[in-house]
Amino acid sequence: MTDVTGAPADVLHTLFHSDQGGHEQVVLCQDRASGLKAVIALHSTALGPALGGTRFYPYANEAEAVADALNLARGMSYKNAMAGLDHGGGKAVIIGDPEKIKSEELLLAYGRFVASLGGRYVTACDVGTYVADMDVVARECRWTTGRSPENGGAGDSSVLTAYGVYQGMRASAQHLWGDPSLRGKRVGIAGVGKVGHHLVEHLRAEGAEVVITDVREEAVGRILAAHPTGVTAVADTATLIRAEGLDIYAPCALGGALNDDTVPALTAKVVCGAANNQLAHPGVEKDLADRGILYAPDYVVNAGGVIQVADELHGFDFDRCKAKASKIFDTTLAIFARAKEDGIPPAAAADRIAEQRMHDAALARRAR
Repeated sequence: MTDVTGAPADVLHTLFHSDQGGHEQVVLCQDRASGLKAVIALHSTALGPALGGTRFYPYANEAEAVADALNLARGMSYKNAMAGLDHGGGKAVIIGDPEKIKSEELLLAYGRFVASLGGRYVTACDVGTYVADMDVVARECRWTTGRSPENGGAGDSSVLTAYGVYQGMRASAQHLWGDPSLRGKRVGIAGVGKVGHHLVEHLRAEGAEVVITDVREEAVGRILAAHPTGVTAVADTATLIRAEGLDIYAPCALGGALNDDTVPALTAKVVCGAANNQLAHPGVEKDLADRGILYAPDYVVNAGGVIQVADELHGFDFDRCKAKASKIFDTTLAIFARAKEDGIPPAAAADRIAEQRMHDAALARRAR
């Protein structure tokens, strides 16, 4: 295991001097025998052990991977705080194309690195990793969630992630239109993978009209086959965000979906989706507010999955987790109310609430 102190200067600058800084610990991992190159970032353990998934992605270079790990770990601190969990934020990224280099040997090596942190970081699934992968990682590391029920886990967390986003949409509808019902609303979903396809199910069950897009044609095909009516597809995200009559836009793929190009083009009045780090840079939340677009903070509404994996550490109960995820409705409404009271965008209001909880926990720890 190589600590970040052995990293190139650009990594150190990102950690200590950039806006992404403030993290407690970053570990660079390499296992040449298996081809593993990974970054584990712990942003905060003020509320408890850092909890966050493992992303397996073909980054262009190591610096991009470090930046993503830092950003995602920070997001997990805020997500876990807003979800009311006794966990801080962490994230890991494995560098490479999972379709080409993922192997049992690599996952076992990764598990050993996570285990070496002695419980400061608890891992789970993310983009490019699945339940079967966590079963392998768990053979070397007991601080692994997202495992299969056969191996003592709760299984796929995308079910409750989608449910939480759905509750966030209902809260947004209540705040904006005075009624939580989504019946008759037109919802655009960019990304219909693990979470997106469950979200489609919730929306269609309530009578919403759904427009989808995904870079994978097979993913779109599966949704259209399951829903011959009420769901249509468009070629790409650029087309989706400009769709006429769109009430809600749901980014459910990778981050950075809301940027200087997409925000001016949005036709929807609400943005509420499952993707992490949807705001491409600071200031986008104000751009949305200036255009009269209600933004449901991503890390608040997509917390259903982390609620599930946290519960797995104590003996998973689906009904208990679903009840906790249902509270995302009330939490989202509270954020909108705080934003109105303070005269700030909802994203800033959510940050203030999360930061206060982390600050109070850190003070309590120092006072012991």
